Amino acid sequence: MNEGFGLVVRFSLRDQECAAAFDELCAVTLEGIRADEPGTLAYVVHVPEGEPLVRVFYELYADRVAFDAHEAQPHTRRFLARREQYLAGVEVTFLDVIGGKGAGWERRRPPGPVGSGGRLGPGARGPWLLRGPF
Repeated sequence: MNEGFGLVVRFSLRDQECAAAFDELCAVTLEGIRADEPGTLAYVVHVPEGEPLVRVFYELYADRVAFDAHEAQPHTRRFLARREQYLAGVEVTFLDVIGGKGAGWERRRPPGPVGSGGRLGPGARGPWLLRGPF
């Protein structure tokens, strides 16, 4: 896929102390993303209203190569290694870009088959899916 690669990650945190520590880890990681990842078009951390122990990441990359470069960065590897101690659960949803506004997504392309960008279960694989640790 050459027109974008996106995902949404929902992290459930163990308690408020873990949430605060996770937020600190995110802040350090975001510094590296801003400084060293030109192919990362959007990397936004959200707290859903009324869910103080949940963080939702929206990530958009120029292409799969940019995503793979993100995963290989030292700041990302550090985040992946340290986050587990704070987590009660993780849910990853991969997204297939159809079109949009901003970040070069003016072009539209037809949607892929139903289910081409959905929730992942253990061991799920596809030619465009992350194969690293979650």
